[in-house]
Amino acid sequence: MKLNIIDLSIILIYLVASIILGFWISKRASKNIQNYFLGGNSLPWWMLGVSNASGMFDIAGTMLLVYWLAVYGMKSMWLPWLWPVFNQIFLMVYLSAWLRRSNVMTGAEWIKTRFGSDKGATLSHIIVVIFALISVVGFLSYGFKGIGKFVEAFLPPLVTNPATLLKYPQINANLYGLILMGITTVYVVKGGMFSVVITEVLQYGILTISSIAIGIIAMYNVSPETINSVLPIGWKSLFFGWHLQLDWTTIHAALSTKVNAFNQWIQSDGYSIFGLFFGMMLFKGLFIAAAGPAPNYDMQRILSTKNPKEAAKMSSLVSVVLNPARYFMIAGLTIIALTNFNTLYKGGITNPDFETILPEVLAHYIPVGLLGFLMAGLIAAFMSNFAATVNAAPAYIVNDIYKKYINPNAGEKKYVHLSYITSVLVVIVGVSFGFLIESINQVVLWIVASLWGGYTAANVLKWYWWRFNGYGYFWGMVSGILTSLVLLLLDNLGLINFLHSWPLANNVSMNSFPVIFIISIIGCLLGTYLTPAENDEVLMRFYTTVNPWGFWKPIREKVLKLNPGFVPNRDFKRDMFNVAIGMVWQITLMAVPVFLVIRDYSSFFISTAIMIATSIILKFSWWDKLDQTFGEDHKIKIKLKENDLQIVEELK
Repeated sequence: MKLNIIDLSIILIYLVASIILGFWISKRASKNIQNYFLGGNSLPWWMLGVSNASGMFDIAGTMLLVYWLAVYGMKSMWLPWLWPVFNQIFLMVYLSAWLRRSNVMTGAEWIKTRFGSDKGATLSHIIVVIFALISVVGFLSYGFKGIGKFVEAFLPPLVTNPATLLKYPQINANLYGLILMGITTVYVVKGGMFSVVITEVLQYGILTISSIAIGIIAMYNVSPETINSVLPIGWKSLFFGWHLQLDWTTIHAALSTKVNAFNQWIQSDGYSIFGLFFGMMLFKGLFIAAAGPAPNYDMQRILSTKNPKEAAKMSSLVSVVLNPARYFMIAGLTIIALTNFNTLYKGGITNPDFETILPEVLAHYIPVGLLGFLMAGLIAAFMSNFAATVNAAPAYIVNDIYKKYINPNAGEKKYVHLSYITSVLVVIVGVSFGFLIESINQVVLWIVASLWGGYTAANVLKWYWWRFNGYGYFWGMVSGILTSLVLLLLDNLGLINFLHSWPLANNVSMNSFPVIFIISIIGCLLGTYLTPAENDEVLMRFYTTVNPWGFWKPIREKVLKLNPGFVPNRDFKRDMFNVAIGMVWQITLMAVPVFLVIRDYSSFFISTAIMIATSIILKFSWWDKLDQTFGEDHKIKIKLKENDLQIVEELK
């Protein structure tokens, strides 16, 4: 489909406005790297929360969620636990505040607050930088693939030679992805965090209006009876057994012969044994969530807040801002696609690419004018995620490598200019890898299962276990990351076929997570116990600054001996209660708009009641206690004198 001139004009106006805004803001952002990367810690928490949500409202992820809802129905509400989305609940309840108390600029710089500045800490610092850059490249590849597939459905092909298309079927999608990434890079590189946050708040407004419009269009044009005629038994149910219990062949007449593609995609995804998959997903997700945010744009938003209390509030706002509007749109796109499936995928398509449902529906069923506005909103979604990811990368290269090890005395302008260069280089690398990836789901599974499997063990232990040291962190991360990369290589060479059949068929990334996780734990323990513990000065400073709960008894006793007035964190049970309630609350934020769009009113009212009840519980059990828990920062300055730790002063 070719876009109408009106739609193209709306999109071009938006793109030009974004670039102009980035340059207008760049004067403030380029004062120093604190302003460039963290906005000078002056942005309000609600603005950062909206920005963070806008960054997560990415086009590739939205295309994937539309595909999941169409194929898996309401059971797809659980599939985002792959990332896991409930890490936002862990962050809002306690981890954002713990992280923000460090007063650092990046996740790698945070390492010195936990492990000090010895060799083990230096090695840990380096491995976090490496992981952060690998992660950023992975997410850029993921965004590149999504935006290319999206735009290709609307614009004329850049390459039309049949021989070239046969050899490189995704070449047009990749070329359009390259163009959009280039445009977005301009304003991101110039404006830094100020540009990213302010443009993302604007983009969120466009996205919200777009989402509401799509949902209303679907509800107006598709009756509940029509919806029910194309949904198999079990599609509307959130619950499942050992198997998925969803058979698309029961509605064969409604979706013609292409209905077999639904069951084929379920089989190829490896989610048929859903009970086992859910158990592995929850097991993996809990550990990843407890590890805290990965060193990406989510962490940068937390570190950009004014104080720990606002960090917690910011993380809570993400779920409220992101999920209802996004799923209202996702539900609208899904029911339009399913009720027009034979028309949408007519002709020679026998195995439709369900990841392209979103652009196909827009291309065929949204009127001129509104389509341009909706596309501007969805391109904004891509730009938000891409901008946030790119902004996180140079912070690690400039602040954690160049400034720390190469040129610590350079001027602020030089650091900012170097940030421009590194941003462009990171984009180039991400795009290069994007050309090698075939599907969005492929890269998502590798990032959240394989790569994060190498990140998880070390980053859980760093928060909750006093004996864990810098060497343990380094060897845990190295062993995990190397295992994930080696398994990826061996899988591409066809040398680990057993991972394709145990325990989840065709889901090698999920199958490899336990292997990577166990090897990483072994690396953590060997690195820790074969080297000395961190000195008491470092551990006591960290404990009194962050005040975590967990296995800190020896350090807690030393701190209390020196300062009997110190109040240790005893909130483990309350925090876990709030996490459990928060996970239920988050699922209802996703389910309520879907039930509304498909007009399943009984489920809608039940879900709404649960959402209200969990919100009230969190109000009294979490929100009202933020002042008491994170209202003030208590720090104790410690020095080593004659082999005895003595308090010099207490700072508030």
